[in-house]
Amino acid sequence: MAEEAGGPLAGLRVIEMGQLLAGPFCGQLLADFGAEVIKVEPPGKGDPMREWGREKPHGQSLWWPVIARNKKSLTLDLRSADGQDILRDLARGADIVLENFRPGTMERWGLGHDALSAHNPGLIMVRVSGFGQTGPYSGHAGFGAIGEAMGGLRHVVGSPDRPPSRVGISIGDSLAATFAALGAMMALHARHRTGRGQVVDSAIYEAVLTMMESLVTEYDKAGYIRERTGSILPRVAPSNVYPTADGSGILIAANQDTVFARLAAAMGRPELAGDPRFATHTARGDAQEELDALIAEWTGARPAEEVLALMNDNGVPAGRIYRAPEMLEDAHFKAREAIVRVMHPQFGELAMQNVAPRLSETPGAVRHPGPELGAHTEEVLTGVLGYDAARVARLREAGVI
Repeated sequence: MAEEAGGPLAGLRVIEMGQLLAGPFCGQLLADFGAEVIKVEPPGKGDPMREWGREKPHGQSLWWPVIARNKKSLTLDLRSADGQDILRDLARGADIVLENFRPGTMERWGLGHDALSAHNPGLIMVRVSGFGQTGPYSGHAGFGAIGEAMGGLRHVVGSPDRPPSRVGISIGDSLAATFAALGAMMALHARHRTGRGQVVDSAIYEAVLTMMESLVTEYDKAGYIRERTGSILPRVAPSNVYPTADGSGILIAANQDTVFARLAAAMGRPELAGDPRFATHTARGDAQEELDALIAEWTGARPAEEVLALMNDNGVPAGRIYRAPEMLEDAHFKAREAIVRVMHPQFGELAMQNVAPRLSETPGAVRHPGPELGAHTEEVLTGVLGYDAARVARLREAGVI
């Protein structure tokens, strides 16, 4: 009963368990590219993501239609013996089981990888957690915010004269989910050679740590600890947000030698490229504050559109800092269909980000928004597992579905 869908992952069946962000975002990535993702939710209220978000027209989350898009919803009480039996039946015909419970939960339910793979040796289990499946912290509760702090991100985000800040999105969860999806693809490739599945263990703190560039190495060999630096990276200049005469801010990134020469020409100051204070990357780093002040004085005397035009004409990377209104109106977003509009039964037309990355021959697509709770329960139980109507009715009456 695999869902008719294009994309490179068409024909793969994924059983998504867990809730909130890290596991479900991994499921979204897989579903976007054609995998049949059957999302298992507890009967009653389902995934708490159905209620998350600041704006809730009709009492419903505007986040849910995005993170649950392209998925099927199956209600199932995994704490019951019958629910666990149904999950085992599903796992027999699945390629991937995806979960983000606290480590040990699946094993307590008799649903660990060893148990499930006994009947499906090719099964891949993708496990997303705060601290990973092993180690002294593995059993601790670990939301994304904690992983961001432990992985080093929180300490370097914000202004140097203020406490650590946070990125305005749940970046730790999303990174762990993205690495989980990448790990799933690696495991699938390995399965082509060996015929056997394996466990993909994606820890939030490690996903964040992976993005921290040379932070650890700099301390290990040079004793240098990176600190918060606001809108700049120390000694990478010029790369900052500069004011304009109309009150806007333009981000200009011209820290490479040849690009800085083009910026100097655009400013009508070509001699700056040969000035010993600014001629090399190292020199510009030493004179970062002086150089930023010089550029800010120039941009501050001109409206944003003029600055942008000069930057584009001279091949200098520059741009405005976008919010949702700018994204929806931008010609480049429109030309590439970076934002798509999807019909929703309650909200009507919904704008949301399109699938990324772009594949030329087998692209992904947003086929439908997040489904209503249990919308596909009978379809999955009868179509995938072959249960008869009487059995489904008994399960519903017992509260298992």
